[in-house]
Amino acid sequence: MYQLKVNDKYNYTIDKTGDELLINSNKIDADIKQLGPNTWHIIDQLRSYNAEVVNYDKALKTAEIRVNNNIYIITAKDRFDVLLEKMGLSSLANAKISELKAPMPGMVLKVFVEEGATIQKGDNLFVLEAMKMENIIKSPTNTVIKSVKIKPGDKVEKGQILLQFA
Repeated sequence: MYQLKVNDKYNYTIDKTGDELLINSNKIDADIKQLGPNTWHIIDQLRSYNAEVVNYDKALKTAEIRVNNNIYIITAKDRFDVLLEKMGLSSLANAKISELKAPMPGMVLKVFVEEGATIQKGDNLFVLEAMKMENIIKSPTNTVIKSVKIKPGDKVEKGQILLQFA
């Protein structure tokens, strides 16, 4: 089950069971033929459509799709996103993070960031050696480094504050 929002305006619920496709609980009997990795030809109710996925972001669950030369922006929620939303936990993904603590005890081998640096989610922050393994610690969010509390050679304990974010 997916909930789709098209152009931030139209809502659809999509269910697929076996070969059966339901849109808003209505069975769809379209003839769908994949022409390429990102293109399809669809015939539904005697109408022909050419569809192409122009851009797709798996992490954000968004897509830009061209249908007969019209562009549609689609955002999707799967059943887990819907469940988190019902439980009131969907806003946790957007929570502001003010500091990064050591996930385990170890020794800092290398620091990739400095105070005032603007970083993106997934950027490398530092390398922490723990149990003879090197762990690259990545940024959990897009932010600016407020202060760096570590340097190469420092021994850190689990839970120790290593970086602060603006």
